[in-house]
Order: sequence, then C-alpha cells, then structure tokens
Amino acid sequence: MNYLIKLEITRTLRNKKFMFFSVIYPSALFLMIAGPQGNDLVPGTGLRMGAFYMVAMASFGALTAVLLGNSEKIAKEREKGWVRQLRLTSLPGRGYVLAKIASAAVVTLPSILIVFVVAALAKDVRFAAWQWAALTGVIWAGSLCFAALGVAIGYLATGETVRPIAMITYFGLSILGGLWMPTTAYPQWLQDISSWLPTHAYAALGQAVELGAAPHTKDVTLLVAYFLLFAGAAAWFYRKDTLKT
Repeated sequence: MNYLIKLEITRTLRNKKFMFFSVIYPSALFLMIAGPQGNDLVPGTGLRMGAFYMVAMASFGALTAVLLGNSEKIAKEREKGWVRQLRLTSLPGRGYVLAKIASAAVVTLPSILIVFVVAALAKDVRFAAWQWAALTGVIWAGSLCFAALGVAIGYLATGETVRPIAMITYFGLSILGGLWMPTTAYPQWLQDISSWLPTHAYAALGQAVELGAAPHTKDVTLLVAYFLLFAGAAAWFYRKDTLKT
C-alpha cells in the first residue's frame, strides 16, 4: 500500500493541469475577488474582505484537490481496468481509497498555504501564530469530508459522466455554500438552505478561528455527519462495483 501511495503522489505532482487548478487557481481567484476592497467589512460576519476570502479560497482550493481529483481519477481508472487489476493483488480495497486521499492531501496543503501567503503579502492579512496554525489544521482536516465525496462520485459515475457530475457538485457546493460570495447577500430562503450545506460549515470553521473563537458545534457536527454519509456512500458504491467485476 505504501508503494501505491507514493505512486499516486508522484502522478499527482506530475499532473501540471491539476496542480494549476488546485494550487495556483485559488490564489489567483482570491486576488480577483478580494480586489481593492480587502479592508472593507463583510456584512454579517465581522470579518474584513481579505480575511473572509482568504478562508473561502483556501477552502475552495482544498475542495478542488480532493473532490475533482479523486472523482475523475477513480472513474477513469475503473473504466480502464486499473482498479480491477489492483483487486487481483493482495492490496485491500481500503488501501486504494487511502492512496487516493493521501495523494490529494499532498496537494491540499500547498494550496492552503499559498493562499495564506498571498493574503498576507497582497492584502496585509494578519493573525496570531496560533490562528495561522489552527486555520491550516481545520481547513486541511475538513477537506477529508469532500475527499470521501470525491471517492463516492468516482465509483458512482462512469468515465464519460464523471466530469459533469463532479463539476456540478463542485460549483454548486462552492457557490451555495458561500465560498465565492458571502451568503448574507443571498435571499433568506437561500441562506437557510446554505446553512446546512457542508461547504458552508467548512468555511465557518476557519472564519470562527479568524474571529478568535473555537469552531461552532453545529458546523463540526455537520461536517462529521456529511463525512460519515459520504464515506458510507463510497463504501457502498465500492462494494457494488466489486460485485460487477
């Protein structure tokens, strides 16, 4: 299993297109969205634009790495027969899934850190040392929820349908969850829906740390519940796929 994890990490780092959209793209979006209003307050959050969008785009970058990366790789490898070949070896099924999550996690951390560096240098975002460490930890750990979702989509979709399914899920969760704009700008009915989405809870973890507080119990509970749901779905789809072969 260790060899497969090293192989997956190497393949991920060599994929220049994936690395661009996972690592560079979120930082570029941060600069465009935060704009010259980096010091303006975001209504209803208590955060300035620079700080708000730093967490939002760091979360968005992590989401890109674990959701899009896992779903498309797994679906295409199933189609090419690579997953079936691995099943003929002594590698347990969980080993393949863990290798995918590990390779995505390698890209997730740089994408988070680069957004932080850009925010500090370009928008003068400042926090205490413990807050920077806590922000890195909660955003990185929270991405596991979406890694499980990526695995589930990868086993649900085919090589032809995985991209549209993953992209609709990816952009839908990002926009509705408030990663691209504050949910306070949405109608009240949409805010009510957004408050129960995993991406909203995900961004709220970092926002709470920025305000000097611990993440809210509701947000942590929601993410754990979604993780269990997505992981359970991934396991079910994996077993279903195994029976087909």
